[in-house]
Amino acid sequence: MALIYEKKGRIATITFNRPEAFNAMDPTTLQEFSASLMDFREDADSWVLIVTGAGEKAFCAGADVKSMIPLMREWREKPWLMPPSIVRGMELAKPVIGAINGLALGGGCEIALACDLRIASEKASFGTPEVKLGLIPGWGGTQRLPRMIPMAKAAEILLTGAAIDAQEAYRLGLVNKVVPPAQLMPAAQEMAEAICKNGPLAVRAAKEAMIKAKSLSLEEGLRLEWTLFSNLFLTEDFKEGTGAFVEKRKPNFQGK
Repeated sequence: MALIYEKKGRIATITFNRPEAFNAMDPTTLQEFSASLMDFREDADSWVLIVTGAGEKAFCAGADVKSMIPLMREWREKPWLMPPSIVRGMELAKPVIGAINGLALGGGCEIALACDLRIASEKASFGTPEVKLGLIPGWGGTQRLPRMIPMAKAAEILLTGAAIDAQEAYRLGLVNKVVPPAQLMPAAQEMAEAICKNGPLAVRAAKEAMIKAKSLSLEEGLRLEWTLFSNLFLTEDFKEGTGAFVEKRKPNFQGK
């Protein structure tokens, strides 16, 4: 299987499963990635997604050049044929955690950038080497990276094609934490479980407010925040959350 999609409780996990090819994205993997994301999006029982790669060498080393170039040429004229995913073409209200276990290069780096939270193994590295092939990133690298780290550093990564290691990524604020390889998935699981303890509708509203605010003025962002805040007052989750607080018990959120 090019990709493994699993669910356990409220947490779903996508694992790129081509370790012999550094988990590079071929057409099959891309289709399965898109289908898994759609399933997660529509599954009311799945609240948080973890995305990772098989093995310790690579999260995803980008596109499998030989198999993907024919498709890329077709997508150049017909971009709507590209399977939608979190990098392009799909909005995902639920939170996504990237567990970056190794190389995250090219499209793999762009998938990591499209996650809401990133935990990196000490062996992880991040880079956009497309310029070395005469291209630029086409999955959001030129747009997301400068929004996440200082412009000068983003320019260095994008224009030289050089990679940075996990500690540099942490220093720049690109990842939330760096852990030893054996602790990567436990750390991602712990973060996912912490999110799942909260009201899922509130979590999604917070994500929406943050993402949409990037293209809004402060005044517009404050109005959006108030609208989302006010709407949550009408939910069963809000009643449950406040009731549980008063009664000094754990809330039982249902996403309603």
